Amino acid sequence: MQYHSNKQQLTEQIKNEAQRLGFHACGIARSHYLEQEAAHLEAWLKNGYQGKMHYMENHFDVRLNPDKLVEGAKTVISLLYNYFPAELQVGDTYKISKYAYGEDYHQVVKRKLTQLVQYIKDFSGNINIRSFVDSAPVMERVWAEKAGLGWIGKHALLINKQQGSYFFLAEIILDIELSYDNSLKTDHCGTCTKCIDACPTEAILPGKTIDASKCISYFTIELREEIPAFVKGKFEDWIFGCDICQDVCPWNRFSIPHQEPAFTPSGDLLSLKKEDWDQLTEVTFNNIFSKSAVKRTKFLGLKRNISFLQKPENSSETHN
Repeated sequence: MQYHSNKQQLTEQIKNEAQRLGFHACGIARSHYLEQEAAHLEAWLKNGYQGKMHYMENHFDVRLNPDKLVEGAKTVISLLYNYFPAELQVGDTYKISKYAYGEDYHQVVKRKLTQLVQYIKDFSGNINIRSFVDSAPVMERVWAEKAGLGWIGKHALLINKQQGSYFFLAEIILDIELSYDNSLKTDHCGTCTKCIDACPTEAILPGKTIDASKCISYFTIELREEIPAFVKGKFEDWIFGCDICQDVCPWNRFSIPHQEPAFTPSGDLLSLKKEDWDQLTEVTFNNIFSKSAVKRTKFLGLKRNISFLQKPENSSETHN
């Protein structure tokens, strides 16, 4: 096809195609260097809030400048993909984050992005364009906010007025101009502090800042060594990730179940009891989580997390 010269029309077509592919929302922002965010990121790293996630210290300039990822970048397209489940885990059980109930979102959303990128190429000819779903140092929440898809809440997650916060973020960076959306000028969290008050490890700090080194998700997914004793008894049965700050957020009363078959829970996942988790074998782990994001922590990592919840308060010993 010939290059599409009408950017307003192309913008509308991209948004329509995104909706057809199942994205909940699509917003578009002008690409630029994130000067204001640079100081916040520098301070965050200096305070050690990244914990043992040393990769967060890499590619500082890339995180702030889309041109480092796509030469000549002019536009950042942000997309939301709903993962809120119709059914939740039930009974006396260990909990995993809702985003990990089904197939790994990286693969599911990436397939959708690939189709959308090809659609844009068909109309735009020879352009520089790349897509990302938690796969590169992109400040996705910042760009989604700039694209008018919501605002960053006190728990540092993006909140959408129509959907809440149970969605994945994805981005497409390209070197042509489109029609840009306006960012929201109002923070709709107001005086609410439910997420801050509910966090059992006090990981949510003032200024929409997360001390990731205190976050349950960090301990159960990112940390590869022994879980420290100071968080003993604070996990509230979470063994992979944590949804507490989202579960208490009033805006998530607007969450609606996703329509993505790939996110359907595997096997009997939702009905597993604590004794089932305690007796989990590597074979069963591989069967249930073969396509899930839970495989990131590996079998021994998940058993370590379960063991940490089981041990007496005065013991910090865990499996490696």
